[in-house]
Amino acid sequence: MNLANNDIITALATPAGEGAISIIRVSGENSIEKVDSIFEGRIKLIEAKSHTLHYGNILTNNMEVIDDVLVSVFRNPNSYTGEDSIEISSHSSTIVVKKIIEALVENNVRLAEPGEFTRRAFLNGKMDLVQAEAVADIINSRTEASLRGARNQLDGILSKKIDSLRKELINSTSLIELELDFAEEDLEFVAKDKVAEEINDIIKEIDILLATYSFGRVIRDGVNVAIVGRPNVGKSSLLNYILKESRAIVSEIPGTTRDVIREEVSIDGILFKLFDTAGIRLTEDSVEKEGVERSRVAVKNSDIIILIDELVNGIPKELYNELIELIDKNRIITVLNKCDLANKELNEADVKISVKEETGIEKLLEMLKQKSLGSNSFTEKSAVINNVRHFDALSKAKKDLVEAIDSLINNISGEFISVNLRGAIDSLGEIIGKVTNDDILNNIFHKFCIGK
Repeated sequence: MNLANNDIITALATPAGEGAISIIRVSGENSIEKVDSIFEGRIKLIEAKSHTLHYGNILTNNMEVIDDVLVSVFRNPNSYTGEDSIEISSHSSTIVVKKIIEALVENNVRLAEPGEFTRRAFLNGKMDLVQAEAVADIINSRTEASLRGARNQLDGILSKKIDSLRKELINSTSLIELELDFAEEDLEFVAKDKVAEEINDIIKEIDILLATYSFGRVIRDGVNVAIVGRPNVGKSSLLNYILKESRAIVSEIPGTTRDVIREEVSIDGILFKLFDTAGIRLTEDSVEKEGVERSRVAVKNSDIIILIDELVNGIPKELYNELIELIDKNRIITVLNKCDLANKELNEADVKISVKEETGIEKLLEMLKQKSLGSNSFTEKSAVINNVRHFDALSKAKKDLVEAIDSLINNISGEFISVNLRGAIDSLGEIIGKVTNDDILNNIFHKFCIGK
């Protein structure tokens, strides 16, 4: 993104297509004057107060009426972007939206790039980088849990924690560097063991945050679950039951499922991405063989495996051994189905069910949630990290701090300690945007929709 702060930008902020209204956003210095030049209403927009709404017509440059609209005026710095901003609410017609944007472009307003409104909000100090990422997470939320988690990120719970740790490090670093300035006088401004204790406390706080990553990722992105087993043991029936609809074909004929079927369901606020796989077996059928290979790929990419078979057969050992070569055995839930057709004690599986009789499945779903969230006591209201950028930056900060501790213990020169501490400060700063570069910003904001 090649951003010029003095540009005035515009974009459609609502989904394109038929609907009641569309909202076109405009932001930048003199944006109110630009919109006012194609607006006809009871007052001039340049005379309007901030946070006011005005009815009128949007005109072409030839003074032809395009549409009657409502225009919202937001004056800097009290706007989303921190700049003068306008929102035009028009009828949701593709041609109407197109003509309004064309009229703006003819008045030297350029089309916004993906995420440019939110990027300007970040650059103008309206939010930090974690909060900016949370805006995208809110837009992409698909469960109540993911929405609550993103909302808390936007409210600054993680940002405040990271900023607090960073300030503590800055304080410790300043004392170390102050001693360097008076090295010839052999003055000690702070005891080395005191600094080491403070750094160790920060490492502990970072460890707590790192431990939240799996939980945060589950809340934000959901869990990939592959339903695996031999042909005709009830995989598709189980999928249909969980979804409460007949999504997969159920048949007595082995090999009915030829491809991986992917569906999503929210269970107690957690998004589960379910993959009904083709029965894994040796086959000469070229189509079924391709389905089996796709099933193996789905297994490799899954967070949890449901290995299912019939109660009369027991868990297939060869298939189980094949799975544990691909995934940690603690991520596998073994299930025996059709318990209504056999009277056999369960001694080799995690849960026994009957899809037909609808028994045991609630226990299976509870195990799915436990495997997904683990035994952690985190909630969406905790300071939680939920993306790999945060995780990598915290890991780098911890590495630098551990090296700083080693240097302190071994009485290494303060210059080396300072370098490590400053590295940790920069890593924490990257998370909230105190330290940035164009590559990081472009990678974050290009994932946004155009109007945000």
